[in-house]
Amino acid sequence: MMNSLAAEGPAIRVDGLTVRRGGHTVLHGLDLDVPRGSITGLLGPSGCGKTTLLRSVVGVQRISGGVVEVLGLPAGSAGLRDRVGYVTQAPSVYSDLTVAENLRYFAAVLGAPAGDPDRVIAQVGLDGHRDDRADRLSGGQRARVSLAAALLGAPELLILDEPTVGLDPVLRQDLWRLFRDLADQGATLLVSSHVMDEATRCDRLLLMREGRLLAHDTPAELLRATGATDIDAAFLSLVRAAPVETVR
Repeated sequence: MMNSLAAEGPAIRVDGLTVRRGGHTVLHGLDLDVPRGSITGLLGPSGCGKTTLLRSVVGVQRISGGVVEVLGLPAGSAGLRDRVGYVTQAPSVYSDLTVAENLRYFAAVLGAPAGDPDRVIAQVGLDGHRDDRADRLSGGQRARVSLAAALLGAPELLILDEPTVGLDPVLRQDLWRLFRDLADQGATLLVSSHVMDEATRCDRLLLMREGRLLAHDTPAELLRATGATDIDAAFLSLVRAAPVETVR
């Protein structure tokens, strides 16, 4: 399985990605790839460009230069519609519909199997809320509905923007267990977070600061290369070692 995945090339390939907004450069010529069947964590402080990078991968961000390929196709291609799932920071659900109604609607739009809403409701732990209206759910529950919608149709690639923000530790652990199960089944996940302790749950890490990539490696290799005992310390070490123009 791993050999055939590797032969197809990376799930995401980014070459020289530059994004400018209002005369300000948000992403500075990023180069990276994301292996198939893996969990890659995108970590960095708020405002460092993580969401802009994810939007570029999904194909909804206007870019100023560079190339972004997803599953062998240009980002945003029509052929990727049912192969990529995207969860934004803000929950994307209809407030006047129940959990089940939201997911049945999204399943119909995607052409997902009829039983998929029940499957994804169970996956994200919302069995007890399937008939609750979205406007009566907690923020964390609404976020899980958005995640469930992204899981419809079993996409090959999941782009998750801060999927565990605001969730309690038990639910965060449950979701990361789900992410690992999905990767073990062959899906690729790119997960952004500003919580450094989630880094150890990832196969590879992209560490960002101010629109630039400070590191792209496995957690173990980052710790070895920096001599740090945790990812927080490794990140700080990379910031201190970076040229002045990189972290300006």
